[in-house]
Parts: sequence; structure tokens; C-alpha cells
Amino acid sequence: MYLKLLQSSNRLHPRAFDFIQLMRLDRPIGTYLLLWPTLGALWIAGAGSPSIKNLVIFTLGVILMRAAGCVINDFADRNFDGHVSRTRNRPLATGKVTTKEAWILFAVLVALSFGLVLLTNAATLWLSFGALGVAALYPFMKRYTYYPQVVLGAAFSWGIPMAFTAETGSLPAEAWLLFIANMVWTVGYDTYYAMADREDDLKIGIKSTAVLFGEADRIIILTLQGLALFCLILAGVRFGLGQWFHLGLFIAAACFAWEFWTTRSRDPLICFKAFLHNHWAGLAILLGIMLDYAVTAG
Repeated sequence: MYLKLLQSSNRLHPRAFDFIQLMRLDRPIGTYLLLWPTLGALWIAGAGSPSIKNLVIFTLGVILMRAAGCVINDFADRNFDGHVSRTRNRPLATGKVTTKEAWILFAVLVALSFGLVLLTNAATLWLSFGALGVAALYPFMKRYTYYPQVVLGAAFSWGIPMAFTAETGSLPAEAWLLFIANMVWTVGYDTYYAMADREDDLKIGIKSTAVLFGEADRIIILTLQGLALFCLILAGVRFGLGQWFHLGLFIAAACFAWEFWTTRSRDPLICFKAFLHNHWAGLAILLGIMLDYAVTAG
């Protein structure tokens, strides 16, 4: 239904869907993976009752900045995507969208995001520059380092400290446990994503943790996911979270175990499905946080 609604935008303008695809609005998985931990941090920062204003700001901010990240990523990969089976039909790779149009769209998305940040406070404003820098840096890292997933992890975790400063005006040390947990989890699931493209990446010289880890890929991913859960347990202790939170962690652990088991063949399609599956782990953790505060308040 969501995809049909987006495709119907072509009735308004014949090129509209090209820009929707460029922003990946037709594939919201990245938005979910970015949104769940950001909302979780906002919920904790607000002790279960975050302000409606901040909920709106961060939800819209996640959508806009994820879209901006997709645009700059496709700009950086425009000469490579055509050689990768999964990405060869992306708008910049096919020429449906020009580089100038991509830059204009990127600038508009960043400007709108910055407008949202201006509605918060000075501490959050200063942190937002770091968020933009890391997000813009990530797409180019795969040319020079085998750790672009680490940079992506930082980009996908930057909303966590921003949520605390926006909601409370301060940044407690415990918030960095949430940051680290999300960063290593992101490295894990994005390695599954990179495993789906590994053969093509090796041919064209693209670097990734999937290429670096080699045959140890799955066990390293599982270790990273375990480390993420350990950091979340520590954070839960520091923030006083209880059984519902731990139930969410248990469900996430079950998701990770399922991914590890199903990817034993390393089939690219199955690895991509394992990447997508992490959305449910993130949602389980968020719901655990929300339920824990709701039950405690009740």
C-alpha cells in the first residue's frame, strides 16, 4: 500500500518516483533501523514521557537525514552502482537523476533537517554538525578503508546523544552505553548487507567489513550483536529499566540467533533478508523500553 502510494506520485510528475527512489522512501528499512534506537533514547531521556515536540522533531529528522544520507551515498557510488546487480537500476546510476539535481535535493533535505534542530537547544545544535559530518563522510569510506560500517554505525547512533540533549539539556555518561550498543549493532547488520554484495564488491575494489572478515563474518557479527546486548544490559541497570526491557533484549537475542542460523550458506539473498530482519530486533528493544516505563508509571 505504501509503495503504491509513492508510485502514484508519478501522476503528479513523471519524474517524482525517480527522486523517491533516490531518497529510498520506497524502501523504509533504513528509516526503521535509525528511528527505533533514536526513539528509545528519547524515551529514556524523558523517563518514559518525552515531549511531543521532540517526538515530532526527531521522527521527521530521522526521515529527512536518512533520505539525505541515501542521496549522498548514491552520489558517491554513481560510478560503481551500475556494476553491482542489486544497485544497477538506481536513479543516479541510470542517469534518470543528474548529479546537479542530487546535490540540490541533498541541500534541501539538510536545510530542512537543520530547521528542525533550530527548534531544540544549543547543545543539540552543536551535536548536529557532527551528525552531518559523519553522514556525509560515510559513503566515501569504502574507497579507503575496510571499516565503512563503523562510520555508518556512528552516523546511525548520533541521534542518541542528540535525543538526550534535546530532552534534558545535558548528556549523561550512561547515554554513551546506548551509543556504543547501537554502533556495534549497526556494524553487525550492515555487514550482513555488505555480504549480499561481496562478490560484486571484490570485482570492483569496494571495501567493507564483509570483505575484511571473510569466512569469520557470521561469528564476528554474532559477537558484535552480543556486545550490543551487553552494553544495553549495562545501560538498563544505570537507567533503572526492568523486566519488560529485558524481555525486549531477549527477543532481540532470538532474532540474532535466527539470523546467524539462516545465513550459514552465505547466500546473498538470505544475507540481505538477515539485514532486513534486524528491524524486528530494534523494534522489540524499543517496545521493551516503552512498556517498562508504562508499567512502572502505572
